[in-house]
Amino acid sequence: MPGIRRYSSRLHAAIRRVTQRGILKSLAWGALKVEIEGEENLKGLTGSYVVVANHTSHLDATLIVCGIPLEVGQNLSTGVAADYFFTKWYRKLFVVLTFNAFPIERGSKRSKRSVATQLVAEGVPILLFPEASRSRTGKMARFTPGAAGLSIKYDVPVVPVTIVGAHQAMPVGRSWPKPGRPPVRLAFGEPMRAEPGETPVEFTQRISDHIRTTFDRTSIAMGTPTQAELPDRTDKTNEKEDGR
Repeated sequence: MPGIRRYSSRLHAAIRRVTQRGILKSLAWGALKVEIEGEENLKGLTGSYVVVANHTSHLDATLIVCGIPLEVGQNLSTGVAADYFFTKWYRKLFVVLTFNAFPIERGSKRSKRSVATQLVAEGVPILLFPEASRSRTGKMARFTPGAAGLSIKYDVPVVPVTIVGAHQAMPVGRSWPKPGRPPVRLAFGEPMRAEPGETPVEFTQRISDHIRTTFDRTSIAMGTPTQAELPDRTDKTNEKEDGR
């Protein structure tokens, strides 16, 4: 699959070490107080896997791709909205060089294999946000079962990632984090696999429950609202304007 080869290209990985780990991480870590836990859970992880995380801020993808250990995440490819990030050459160039991005066709009913499916089949790890769009309040929405379905179909693990503080640091409407280096925590969970006979919907619920529990535990430690204390989500509008 010639079009898939760039996602695992050594040349592209070398470029990302500069754009992602050198430039982007320096900017983000300079604007935020980032704490990371659970890196030991990813030791020895190789080949395809699916990273799944809650989604409350445009900081989320940056935190994950810059925070994941380089030895397991150098080819991590992030799913982004095709109708936003892949329609202008400069947006496409930025997300490809920085996030190893692949396009997600929102609302598409075409039957051809998605890029995400091709990547997992070819051994490339991917990052998906199964809530589909950012929360306007920080409260998690129901996860869609696509990531769990890929995990089951190709027998690859799901890596649950919990992000706490990103919504407070840079909520919808801001293009840069709030001043004062607001705290953000990133928690990598142990890789998860479906149980025998478990459906994608059931596995998705288990992944969501893990992230929700970790979110609440971390929020209590940070002194920020738990999921139950956050207001209901209000993001009911089409999000084509900002790509999420």
